[in-house]
Parts: sequence; C-alpha cells; structure tokens
Amino acid sequence: MLEQLGLQFVLFDSYDPGDFYDELFASPGEPRPEGKLLIDRLNSLSPEEIRMRQQAAKTAMMKLGATFNVYSDSEGTERILPFDMIPRIVSAQEWAYLERGLIQRIQALNLFISDIYSDQKIVKDGVIPEDLINSSKGFLKPCMGIEAPKNIWCHITGTDLVRDRDGQWYVLEDNLRCPSGVSYVLENRRVMKSTFPQIFATLGIQPVDEYPSHLLDTLLNLAPSHIDDPTVVVLTPGIYNSAYFEHSFLAQQMGVELVEGRDLVIADGYVQMRTTKGLQRVDVIYRRIDDTFIDPLAFNPESLLGVPGITEVYRSGRVALANALGTGVADDKVIYSYVPQMIRYYLGEDQILANVPTYLCWEPQQLEYVVANLDKLVVKAANEAGGYGMLVGTQATEEERLEFAGRIKANPRNYIAQPTLSLSRVPTLLGDSFEGCHVDLRPYILYGPQGVYVHPGGLTRVAMKKGSLVVNSSQGGGSKDTWVLF
Repeated sequence: MLEQLGLQFVLFDSYDPGDFYDELFASPGEPRPEGKLLIDRLNSLSPEEIRMRQQAAKTAMMKLGATFNVYSDSEGTERILPFDMIPRIVSAQEWAYLERGLIQRIQALNLFISDIYSDQKIVKDGVIPEDLINSSKGFLKPCMGIEAPKNIWCHITGTDLVRDRDGQWYVLEDNLRCPSGVSYVLENRRVMKSTFPQIFATLGIQPVDEYPSHLLDTLLNLAPSHIDDPTVVVLTPGIYNSAYFEHSFLAQQMGVELVEGRDLVIADGYVQMRTTKGLQRVDVIYRRIDDTFIDPLAFNPESLLGVPGITEVYRSGRVALANALGTGVADDKVIYSYVPQMIRYYLGEDQILANVPTYLCWEPQQLEYVVANLDKLVVKAANEAGGYGMLVGTQATEEERLEFAGRIKANPRNYIAQPTLSLSRVPTLLGDSFEGCHVDLRPYILYGPQGVYVHPGGLTRVAMKKGSLVVNSSQGGGSKDTWVLF
C-alpha cells in the first residue's frame, strides 16, 4: 500500500497540466471522467512495470517494422516512429461533434475541387480571387474539364486538428493529395491492446481495424459499374519514399498489388500491370505519388516515378485515381483560409470546425503586420508539409526571423501566418517521468459508397521534446494511440 501511494506521487500526483488544456487531466490530480479508469490503472503499476511496458511497446513497433524515412537525414536511414504508451482519449460526445465538422468540411472541399476544374463558379461570383487559384502550385490546368468518377475527388483525407488553451478545436490544415499516417493508427492499436489488455476489456473503445476494408470499398466504388471484379493497385514511388512502410502495409491489408510506375504501362487505351502471365488491366489506382510526378507527359517531364500517358487514360474514364488529380489545390495553405467561405457558398451553412485565424501575406496590410510580429507568429509556406518551410517565431532567433522576413517579402503569395496556439497536451513518458507534451490529431476521412465516413480516432502526433510545438515525425515527433469511446 505504501509503495502504491509512493508510486502515485511518482506517476501523477506531481503532474501539473499547467496553463494548457490537458487531454487527460482537468486539473492537478483530477483526471477527466473519460480518463479516470486509465489513470487508476497506471497508478496501480510500479515504475519498473511502466518502463517495461514502454520498452515492450517500442520493441513491438520495431518488430512490426513501422518505419519512416527522413529526407534531410544525411545518413538516409529508416527510423522507427517514436511511440508513447499513454493514449489520447476522446469522449463519444466530443467525437460526434468532430465527425459532423469533418463531414461538412470534406463535402465543401469536394464541391470546391469539382467546381474549380469545371465552371469555376466560386471564382466568377467573387468568393475566391482568380489570381490565388491560378498561382497555386496545386492547381493543375491539364485537369480542367476532367470528370471524376461519381464526382468524388477527395476520396482519402487526413485533416489536422488542434485544440487551444480554452479547449476549442481548430482545423490546422487539410491533406488531400497523399495523406499519410493511417498505418501507424492501426499498428499503434495493435501494440496498445497487448500493452493494456485489461483496459480494452473493460473500457468501451471504438475499434480501428476496419479501416482497410472501408478503404477498399472506397476504391472499388470508383470502378465502372459494368466491371464485375475490378483490379485495384496501390502505386508507390518506391522503397526510398518516407511512407513506403505504409504503402506496402495498406496493400497487404487490402489484399491488392503494390506497384511502382515501372510496373504499369499504357496499352490498348488502358493502364495495364506487368505480371508473370502477361499484362493485366488495372481499373483503380490508389496513388501515393504527388500529382506532378504521376505523368511525365502531362506534368513534370523529369519524373521517373509515374506512368507516361496515364492522364489521358484517366481523362477518358478508363482508370480511376484516388485521390483524383488536382486535389492539391485544396492543400494550399492560402486556399485553406477560404474554406469557411466555401462552406457557406456550397452548403449554405456556417462552419462547424473553425480554421485557425490566418494572415495572408499576399495582402499588403497583413504582410506588414506579419513582418512586424514574427516573434509572436507561426509562418508556413503555402505548399510545404512535414514541418518544412516553417518558422515558429516564439522559438526562433532574431537572425532566423530576419532571414524568414526576407523570404516572405520576396514571395508573399507563398506564405501565411497564424498566431502561436497553446496546443493541448497529454502526459508523455520522457525518461523516468511523465511530462505534458503538445499534440495534434489527424483523423482520416473516406468519401465512398455510403458518403463521407470518418474513421474513429486518428493519428495523435506528439512533440516528444519538452516544450516543443513541432509534432511532425520528420522533426522529432512521435505518436500515441487515440481512443474514441462509445
């Protein structure tokens, strides 16, 4: 008993949520209702048991091979995604709210992409400036006039959410080209079930293992109705891509072929896959290659990753691509700032999930404010991802801020700025103690035969350095399991 009381002090009695929203604690020593069972269970374990379970989780991740590559790493080695065994818990009521907001957002974004590559009514009606569309790196003129199967463009989306100090949720950004990370959601859950089997037996946690079947249904939905047994493949850039583990994992889970561009060829007007028995027609491609690399004849002529001529086959409706070509226009962080207007324009509704307040550097007055307040803002390049091309002004040196100001002035269209949010935190095991570490959340949304489906949970990314706000794995972040309760 005394050991347990001492242990409770070691684990959580001294844990202070601080001046942040903590996902597990309402105040020091007071777990949130949805987290009480977990905290009680952790408090029943000795420090040695905690360390052993964390090490077991790490070993399990290594055995599963859940790796990623960091392009900036001079060693060029694969890394195991850092994993922390303290989960993030989301109540059923809160998840229902997030689900409604995400469904609304994806519906509006899908209508926007469809409109932009056809009549461009939202531009003609003056809701979004034409120059912003034409200057977006994600806007692909060769896609004008293309009709996506069943008018669905964004089949797979990973939308990044954050929670501020007051507990309010915000959409940080949308990822509609090749969103990654869902394999870690599934693998994290496998590890957690073996780490805390008793909790899973008593706490009502929504399962996540049905994602591959939902993804396959989403892809099969794109095939022409007259094809009885469509062939689906996952198209990967290859083994050196940072998310190759995920590409091979999802292909294996869905029971479909994993192919590279060199495995595909255009023959008889169709995309065909080279096999030991000859060519086999491909009907649906889940592409994990960015738009401009998928067809050297239509986009980047230097690309060796894609399939020459695939754009014309796609345009003719003889192959389906997920996500559709051209969806990157909605990934543009400047276009992101107009999503509330899209929701009102296309759906006639107010947004459920708010955007983070955003300054557009292409507007002179806002540019002047941003440059004068870089020490208070986060500045992002419009088309970068993974934490690259970003300045966290509160943590940057004066020299770094001056250098970044020069970048912004040289190309203001390419930058946005946002206030530095006080991201919510979750207790995280750093060394021998629990520290509050900042997190975000990337739910995965599928647009398939039953409409928009929000997968319960998502990837909780955690900044595994004390005080850091950068959660990207490429910048030293890790992940946690996300428990959505029934």
